Amino acid sequence: MSKVAAIQMASGPNVKANLAEAEKLIKIAVQQEAQLVVLPENFAIMGTSETDKVKIAEPFGSGLLQDYLKNQAIQHNIWLVGGTIPIRSKEDGKVLAACLLFNPQGELVAHYNKVHLFDVTIEASNESYTESETIVAGNDVVVVDTPFGRLGLAVCYDLRFPELFRAMVEQKMEICAIPSAFTSMTGKVHWESLLRARAIENLSYMIAADQGGYHVGGRETHGDSMIIDPWGLILNRLPHGTGVVVTDLDLGKLEHTRKMFPALEHKRFQCTLSSK
Repeated sequence: MSKVAAIQMASGPNVKANLAEAEKLIKIAVQQEAQLVVLPENFAIMGTSETDKVKIAEPFGSGLLQDYLKNQAIQHNIWLVGGTIPIRSKEDGKVLAACLLFNPQGELVAHYNKVHLFDVTIEASNESYTESETIVAGNDVVVVDTPFGRLGLAVCYDLRFPELFRAMVEQKMEICAIPSAFTSMTGKVHWESLLRARAIENLSYMIAADQGGYHVGGRETHGDSMIIDPWGLILNRLPHGTGVVVTDLDLGKLEHTRKMFPALEHKRFQCTLSSK
């Protein structure tokens, strides 16, 4: 077995303060013997407008945020899923919402660009979001080998698209890290249900690290970061506030569950999403 952690934050527009807070929480996770740590979406900046992240975008391969993630992984001897950070795209005024995975040697092992962009209106809370105005959507399914099992990467709104997770399972995913910044309104009604559904239908662990709290600009995120087992049971969660969720992952349990309940072998339609 191995220990994994999901970190919950309420990031603001001050990058330096957000990085300091993330480092504090990473240390807490490591003190609890976590070997794989997942940061939430937009951990480094939740600005007053969608364009704030564009202003701090980095070229792929270098920059403050990428160096930070690399150094945290090395310093704490952990595998680190870097939530999402803004990486420059080929389109002016737009970025890639990049989820980066670093190993304990500080090597970039995987790079996933958020595929599904949050362009919605939530009438009940009078909220409107148009991520496509500042973000370029990714196209690839990403699943990689780690000491903890085959790890898939997805981000927030991706959670609503089961075909993405089925495509990851077809690439032998066993664990999925899901950095998120779910809105408070949608989180109350959908967050847990969607996470448990993705775990159950794919017989996989879900590590969901969410933003949780009030942000400058008036936005409120749901929180309730949690880790779910392949049977859909919540192993640990943090309903409110800033903090860390840590639990054991048992691949033996996953293998046993898939053997006794071989639903994945019974599927009759193949997913055609691209992968790497």
